[in-house]
Amino acid sequence: MKFEIMRHRLLDGLNVVMKAVSSKTTIPILTGIKLEVTEKGLSLTGSDSDVTIQTFIKSEEDGEQVIRVIEEGSIVLQARMLNEIVRKLPTSDVEMEVKENNQTYIKSGKSEFHIIGIDPTEYPLLPEIQDDSLLIIGSDLLKSVVRETVFAVSTSESRPVLTGVHWQVKDGELICVATDSHRLARRKLILENPPEDEFNVVIPGKSLNELSKIIGDSSQPVYIVITSQQVLFKTKDVLFYSRLLEGNYPDTSRLIPTEYKTIITMNSKALFQAIDRASLLAREERNNIVRFSSMEGNQVEVSSSSPEIGNVEEEIKISTMEGEEIKLSFSAKYMMDALKAFDGQDIVIQLTGAMRPFIINAVQDNTLLQLIVPVRTY
Repeated sequence: MKFEIMRHRLLDGLNVVMKAVSSKTTIPILTGIKLEVTEKGLSLTGSDSDVTIQTFIKSEEDGEQVIRVIEEGSIVLQARMLNEIVRKLPTSDVEMEVKENNQTYIKSGKSEFHIIGIDPTEYPLLPEIQDDSLLIIGSDLLKSVVRETVFAVSTSESRPVLTGVHWQVKDGELICVATDSHRLARRKLILENPPEDEFNVVIPGKSLNELSKIIGDSSQPVYIVITSQQVLFKTKDVLFYSRLLEGNYPDTSRLIPTEYKTIITMNSKALFQAIDRASLLAREERNNIVRFSSMEGNQVEVSSSSPEIGNVEEEIKISTMEGEEIKLSFSAKYMMDALKAFDGQDIVIQLTGAMRPFIINAVQDNTLLQLIVPVRTY
């Protein structure tokens, strides 16, 4: 194998596939990246066996030659070392050559590295995925769906299925739900071209976080192929595979209240900032608890206290309030995470009592729902 490539394009490709490489893997070859060069270009593959990412760099892009292929071939090289070497090479061009016994030479300017590679035939094959269930979502919309739900997954391995986001396609709609049993985030999306089959899968939260970093903010379509054990996200030049989580996701629909005693309309940014200030004192306490209570004159009070430090109270103007007075306490972190998803929009908070879960929706749009379970303090 022998080829020349523009250093910045090789680095871009490495930065994408490095997101799948884990130093903790028990399979030594997975600490490496597989490089495979043909006349068409260079494919780079990284994997930790749960997530596999492959990106492809074309020999020619927009009429410019990016790669000059002298001899086709493949090699596996230690990922972190390769990334560091390429990052620090002295010129904008890189030459790579693999000789006998996987001996690999990387040259740039007057600099030459000699690395011992690994036999590429030992690298695991990519999962074979037939086009079972195909969804097409714009990458900017997919990023929003991930951002609005994935923070609510559980971080505890005691119930592994809750560490993922439940994706369900039903009646032409994609419903994404995440919960750690103290809070819940749900996003609904009407599909322009729904798949023929309904499906029901749980995608690991970690996988969705990594995917979000890779797909960027363009409106390019992402093709999503789902099978019984794997999901594949395909963009123009990246293939992102993730295993699915096993187990039945709990029926979360019965957690969402249908009747409310108090309905408050207000701005999410104003509430977020008040809770952020109140949490300065709250976070000194173990539970990071903030209190929320209705007041006369279209106002609510956000407060917190710490026996060692003091207390804070802040009144915020609200747009409307209907129903009974309310006093409740909640985790500042959970509430701030939920409000971030609304991106400064006006929200409706619907409450059924001091110890009952309450929900938050956007005033203009009910496709996003956040639910939080209060904490007993009053």
